[in-house]
Amino acid sequence: MERIVVIGGHGKVARLLVPLLTSAGHAVTAVIRNPDHATEVAATGAIPLVADVERLDADTLAGHFAGHDAIIWSAGAGGGDPARTYAVDRDAAIRSMAAAEQAGVRRYLMVSYFGAGPGHGILEDNPFFPYAEAKAAADTHLAGTALSWTILAPSKLTDGPATGRIETGTRGATPGEVSRADVAAVTLAVLHDPSTIGRTISFNTGSTRIAEALTSERG
Repeated sequence: MERIVVIGGHGKVARLLVPLLTSAGHAVTAVIRNPDHATEVAATGAIPLVADVERLDADTLAGHFAGHDAIIWSAGAGGGDPARTYAVDRDAAIRSMAAAEQAGVRRYLMVSYFGAGPGHGILEDNPFFPYAEAKAAADTHLAGTALSWTILAPSKLTDGPATGRIETGTRGATPGEVSRADVAAVTLAVLHDPSTIGRTISFNTGSTRIAEALTSERG
């Protein structure tokens, strides 16, 4: 892989991921909504692309994606407004999948969360419910596409340092926590590991090296 699109390029995980991608030899286009963030994003090594995925249609997104080798969705509405949560975390995400197919970009990585899916168990009166529903819809849609997809499902995110070690588990396992730095490292490892295609990988911080954990989870 050479050219990667990171959607949500100003997010905390994305800003840790981009230097890993560029160090691995990839050219990164970081999609951001706010032009004021362009200088900060460029400092991570990415080419900033100001484009509001909440408002762009699939055809326009496909034009931005053309010529790239992979899409990494690391965007989110940030909670607080249910309508915008559905608009970004569900609708825009699904449009980006259609755009990836239209542009011929086969590889697609979705950053989701531990326990996401139709059986998320979040009650409707919980403020987290719109996000859980939006991610369930987006993840389910992705799994039904012809894309070479992987869904990353980290547990509670922290700002701790990278450890390079995780533990993977099924959705029924107990979520813990994991640093954003390790999420970035897992994302890079998954991008380089074709055996992760078609898999949802739930993970916490742990004691197993990332590459080994991915192999163990596959088995």
